[in-house]
Amino acid sequence: MKKFSSLEEAFEWWLKNIYPALPADVKVGKYINGWRDYTYNKGISRKRMKNILSDFGELDEKTLITFKLK
Repeated sequence: MKKFSSLEEAFEWWLKNIYPALPADVKVGKYINGWRDYTYNKGISRKRMKNILSDFGELDEKTLITFKLK
């Protein structure tokens, strides 16, 4: 199990480690569009990142917010 501090960090790891190993016939549609949009800063939504990552494994995202009065 890999742990990341943000969804963007997880997606970047996927782009560097999983995406290059995919066969050419799989690198079509949403995968190549996601790679292109993230790599060239065209904008990719968190929803699209989650959708792509969930095709390759289980994604569990938790948010922790703390507030302490002064």
